[in-house]
Amino acid sequence: MAHDPQHPTEPDPILAGFRKSIDNIDAAIIHMLAERFRITQAVGEYKAKATLPPADPEREARQIARLRKLSEEADLDPEFSEKFLRFIIDEVIRHHERAAAG
Repeated sequence: MAHDPQHPTEPDPILAGFRKSIDNIDAAIIHMLAERFRITQAVGEYKAKATLPPADPEREARQIARLRKLSEEADLDPEFSEKFLRFIIDEVIRHHERAAAG
């Protein structure tokens, strides 16, 4: 039987090592997002009690600018980073709006 590089019979240890690292990073990202959302949940509850608006466009703009700069320094596409952060911010605002509505 000929060797088929598309379907190796033996696991590739180098690829397995890369994948294990990716899996560990993915797990860390999930745990960090969970912690971030626990904190933003508390912020939403506080804002609702203090009758503050769910969104803070000035802070959002500062955060996006700060994270775009960090992305550039880390050689990560700032456009991707902004889209990712915008997705998170939009979800947080949705949670804050729900908290404000009671």
